[in-house]
Amino acid sequence: MTNTQRTAKSTTKSVKSTTGAGTADKTYDGFTEEERGAMKERAKELKASSRRGSRTAKADGDSEVRAKIAEMPEADRALAERIHDIVRTSAPDLAPKLWYGMPAYARDGKVVCFFQSAQKFKSRYATLGFSDLAKLDDGTMWPSAYALTELTPDDEARIGGLIKRAAG
Repeated sequence: MTNTQRTAKSTTKSVKSTTGAGTADKTYDGFTEEERGAMKERAKELKASSRRGSRTAKADGDSEVRAKIAEMPEADRALAERIHDIVRTSAPDLAPKLWYGMPAYARDGKVVCFFQSAQKFKSRYATLGFSDLAKLDDGTMWPSAYALTELTPDDEARIGGLIKRAAG
């Protein structure tokens, strides 16, 4: 064990022993239960994708995304289904896939955009997010994620335009 590792371990121990006098069950692990779950899902996704060929991956990606959407609570499921349809219509060249257990859409295997249900990290709204590969640059500052609570026809049109630009 190196000095760096020993120092990190002893620091962790001292933090655990000094936090929450009388509340020993409140230790800081660094990641929430939801974050650890997302990392485990990502590991499963990587393992599964290494087992199958690229042609099979494209076919399985859509069914895996649809299955993940079907598991969501009703409000998130309705949003995710509409987002899925909008992405498939607006940018049919983006391949559906799971990414940290979330529906995502990729170009050449790299995620361009994704849908995060509100349930995923116990937030109050679902999110449509874009990676740095999305071509949404607009000056020196632009949004890379959008909060979603419902989708109006105007919202759907705007999202369709964003997806087309992102995939461009």
